[in-house]
Amino acid sequence: MFEVVAEGEGPLFMSPDADKARDFFRHKERALVNKVMSVKEAVALYVHDGDYLAIGGFGANRIPTAICHEIVRQRRKNVAFAGHTSTHDFQILAAGEVFDRCDIAYIVGLEARGLSPNARRYMESGKVQCCEWTNYSMALRLKAAAMGISFIPGRNLMGTDTFKYSAAKAVKCPFTGQIYCLYPALWPDVAAIHVHEADIYGNARIRGISIADLELARASKHLIITCEHLVHNDEIRNNPTLTTIPYYLVNAVCEVPFGSYPGNMPYEYFSDEEHLKLWMETEKDVEKFKRFLERYVYKTNDFSEYLELCGGVQRISELRSQELFIELSRRG
Repeated sequence: MFEVVAEGEGPLFMSPDADKARDFFRHKERALVNKVMSVKEAVALYVHDGDYLAIGGFGANRIPTAICHEIVRQRRKNVAFAGHTSTHDFQILAAGEVFDRCDIAYIVGLEARGLSPNARRYMESGKVQCCEWTNYSMALRLKAAAMGISFIPGRNLMGTDTFKYSAAKAVKCPFTGQIYCLYPALWPDVAAIHVHEADIYGNARIRGISIADLELARASKHLIITCEHLVHNDEIRNNPTLTTIPYYLVNAVCEVPFGSYPGNMPYEYFSDEEHLKLWMETEKDVEKFKRFLERYVYKTNDFSEYLELCGGVQRISELRSQELFIELSRRG
């Protein structure tokens, strides 16, 4: 028995009951079947009002932008959201007022680009119930879920106001008497992760840093994979050690070339800083931003139409060149 010495006052938006989660995963389909579908179909099937949603990637890097657009386009509401290193994805979902509960680690800010005016307005509106964490503690929550246990200990948060507004507990270690923080497991109802390559079954490859996406893939009850390139299963089998997310975790596979735009896709294309700046500037005026959303999200049929509005192949080619130049510069 742990002796609880302190506990945060924040709300829990997802039950950490490991047995309930394990019961769900016990019945999850693991067949090797073709899971390829459109983004529209994937969101219609797996993202529902009231769900707990998590988005992969890190900051504006390797984010599944196409899924975020489609969630807004299908007008999903009352969702809980994992605000874990969330920048442009948070900006998009806040624009659609998709979520009304949020586990906060990093939100509103787009890193060096500044704060999203609209996301800030939304978070200050009183429409969103919040619980505070850090990026590391959110990663630990996903790790606990991936391990199939209801909590995991660590030392992050202790002695901070973030702990006070979290839903964590501080306990005395039964072995040493030292104080540790316990983080409740987090099993999202659905997550979306953008990857470099995937086959039709969902075997996925990520090049570069994965952050917490491996844990997120294992923790999520339903997982949508969007990929830059759909590759043959023979390619996966020829080098299986490159597979970072195995097929049995995946529910849907969507081929979306340039699917992280206007974010960065490492080794593929650089972020479109001009377009991200346009989002930020337009958001300052509420009515102007409504027209912006109508043009770029609600009135587009899919992500390819959005890309065309933003400059199409020519713009992507420019961003590819920027990424290649940066990569060559790194190599000296």
